[in-house]
Amino acid sequence: MASATETGKITGTADKDYNLLWYVESCLENALRLDTYIKDAEREKDAQLIELFTKAQADSRKGADLGKALLRSRLSG
Repeated sequence: MASATETGKITGTADKDYNLLWYVESCLENALRLDTYIKDAEREKDAQLIELFTKAQADSRKGADLGKALLRSRLSG
């Protein structure tokens, strides 16, 4: 994580751009992690956890898709 005073002088990446990249990566990582949680809940036949984790995974995918779209528009512009 960048320090509170890092503004891109050290990394060459502005904080706002770094934050967007971090957000997309975190959403994707979370979607992968939740897949494990869903499988664990399925193995235990816990419908409530399956529903919770499936919804959370969909939210993480949506966040990643929104972030990727924003990255695409900024990289192509």
